[in-house]
Amino acid sequence: MTQDASSRAHEGAPVRRPPAPDGLLVVDKPADWTSHDVVARVRRLARTRKVGHAGTLDPMATGVLVLGIGRATRLLTYVVGADKEYRATIRLGVATTTDDAEGEVLTRRDAGGVSREAIDGGVAALTGAIEQVPSSVSAIKVDGKRSYARVRAGETVDLPARPVTISSFVVEDVRTAVDEGTGVVDVDVTVVCSSGTYIRALARDLGAGLGVGGHLTALRRTRVGGYGLDVSATLEELEPEADGAILPMATAARATFPARELSQEETVLLSYGKRLAVVDAPVGTVERPVAGFAPDGTLVALLADVDGMSRPVLVFAPA
Repeated sequence: MTQDASSRAHEGAPVRRPPAPDGLLVVDKPADWTSHDVVARVRRLARTRKVGHAGTLDPMATGVLVLGIGRATRLLTYVVGADKEYRATIRLGVATTTDDAEGEVLTRRDAGGVSREAIDGGVAALTGAIEQVPSSVSAIKVDGKRSYARVRAGETVDLPARPVTISSFVVEDVRTAVDEGTGVVDVDVTVVCSSGTYIRALARDLGAGLGVGGHLTALRRTRVGGYGLDVSATLEELEPEADGAILPMATAARATFPARELSQEETVLLSYGKRLAVVDAPVGTVERPVAGFAPDGTLVALLADVDGMSRPVLVFAPA
């Protein structure tokens, strides 16, 4: 084939664009999509398979889903442990198999007589450091198999309680309604909680404590760490590409991690994986590290203070 013929053969061929830049993308997840569905869509928009997410949302839930692209997927391990904020609606008077509206009804009890004072008391009892039994249809593994898979297979699963912290549990509104002849109470709440908290379990336990049963009918995550709805985008807004909405690595790290400003010498040391002396700076742990920034603002590493030294747990600017 001549050069002219070869050129004509390639005329009209789509130009292959490079992958999207490394960074975090905050998606406002729509209802009825799984978190994996969102990842699959963003892989296409970002033109790379290197996409992951921090903190699964159930299909019925909407709101903040943090995705990492490229090298930023390495940040997700630490983002997933950040505190979270939710807006939710709890229906008192009906208990379900899944503790949310997706499950089959277990019990119906008239909740019309439940007072606002009783609701406030139940909420107060579930605020602070508590022991919470996760929903049996959670993704927690039991002997190597997801709990929800065991339940769907007909098994009875009893998960042990585990400590969680409910920093804030605020009742925003209370409404009465009728659900298939049963008097129910819908309670709109805002919850700020530690990672690992199940809002469905809060709905279940609030209803159980009031003696009428309860389940979750609506859930919207409004914040994960420093990433809120104000920096999120819908999937429609991300078409035809997601590049413009991606938070650069340094911006993304500053939004959630305490910052340590590094000297040029410290930047070089960290690039070789060396430890630094602890200074008058935020203390970082392996679970919740500190982000170290070079003089030019570049994200260099995540640092944890161990045995009196700050050591890198993740280096983004290797020598």
